[in-house]
Amino acid sequence: MAASAQERIQNPIAIFAGLDKITGRIVQFDVAVNETVQFGALQVTPKTCLTNPPTETPETVAFVEVDEITLQKETKRIFSGWMFASSPGLNAVEHPINDVWLIECKGGATPAPPDIPPVGQ
Repeated sequence: MAASAQERIQNPIAIFAGLDKITGRIVQFDVAVNETVQFGALQVTPKTCLTNPPTETPETVAFVEVDEITLQKETKRIFSGWMFASSPGLNAVEHPINDVWLIECKGGATPAPPDIPPVGQ
């Protein structure tokens, strides 16, 4: 049985992996919720990072916004949506030079507010 929105744990930190396709290097980086971290030409901002409680099937999801900084120094939104740690290919950010995907959330002990809808609704 999946955890309801009220049972999910809200975490203050999202952990991402980023691939630099030029060098082949994969970097892991932490981002606080509502903070922005730049990875290559991408700016990654998690808006929420939720996990199921330990008594439920493990699942980690985050609502993330990703902007690209163009060569003209303009900001362009290239992704806004849910990322699932269990299915990194489902909603990973694919970019010609950098890819970004969610690994996990950490630091949470507070249940998520009930106004956050269940994933998939």
